[in-house]
Amino acid sequence: MSKDQVITVQDLVDGLNLTVFTEHADFTRAVSTIDINRPGLALAGYLKYHPAERIQLMGRTELSFLHGMDEREQAVRVFAFCSYDQTPCVVVTRGETPPEAFLREAEARGLPVLGIDLVTTRAMNTISSWLEERLAPETLIHGVLVDVYGIGILITGSSGIGKSETGLELIKRGHRLIADDAVVIRQVSDNNLVGSPPPLLRHLLEIRGLGVLNAMTLFGAGSVRTHKKLALVIHLEAWRDDVAYDRLGLDEQRVQILDTEVPAVTVPVRPGRNLAVIIEVAAMNHRLKAFGYNAALEFSEQLNRTVSSEDEDFD
Repeated sequence: MSKDQVITVQDLVDGLNLTVFTEHADFTRAVSTIDINRPGLALAGYLKYHPAERIQLMGRTELSFLHGMDEREQAVRVFAFCSYDQTPCVVVTRGETPPEAFLREAEARGLPVLGIDLVTTRAMNTISSWLEERLAPETLIHGVLVDVYGIGILITGSSGIGKSETGLELIKRGHRLIADDAVVIRQVSDNNLVGSPPPLLRHLLEIRGLGVLNAMTLFGAGSVRTHKKLALVIHLEAWRDDVAYDRLGLDEQRVQILDTEVPAVTVPVRPGRNLAVIIEVAAMNHRLKAFGYNAALEFSEQLNRTVSSEDEDFD
């Protein structure tokens, strides 16, 4: 299950505590993209490729350009710029005040004009970060998300396979819980997924026979996190004697979550296997691969060299 987030201009005002210049504008306008536009070309009269669906950010350059026009030219440019119904809002930086003619036209068109005290570059970064967090596509996955040696690991598997119990053992071993049972995964950028718990389940673990436990209360504030970048998926499944499981680790699995493929490992479960230790080792091995060392690949290459050398000696 995935969804695209929709926020309104009023959400933006409340979230960033922005100044409102046009009190009677339409604050229900939707913000549908994280991209922000500096409308210098539009104010100069070139509107052919004007991205009106973006938030328009006006800094000192745009304001000085407007102030430098005569009244007639300013009225014409402002009329054209404010005529796009799909423009969510205009944000003026540096605590500046836009020209009165601009405010009148925006008010008449229902276009919200807002203010922020930050310099333009920092304002753009602040608004972009805020939008990225709230507009990111997200999906809800059944599993346990843990931080093991700094690696965000999503443990999946059928109900009752032992995901929460494994998460509990990892917490006891000094690692941190992000979410149990339901994990909200958000696509914050092209190749980055961030997982977090639903607000109602934050810090909670469900252990069959014990019920719901609060990990932070039991193990301290250092045992939990509010969010973590997802780096590895470990799928637990019941051991089957008729399945040939990978014993070398040469077959690299990947699973797709939203628009991103994530490395994955399938771990068969049967009595006597210490899943917490296996997941710890999986995290360390994943980190080594990121550093360029692949033990399975190196073993395979050494084996091939040895076989080739023996064949040459035999010849």
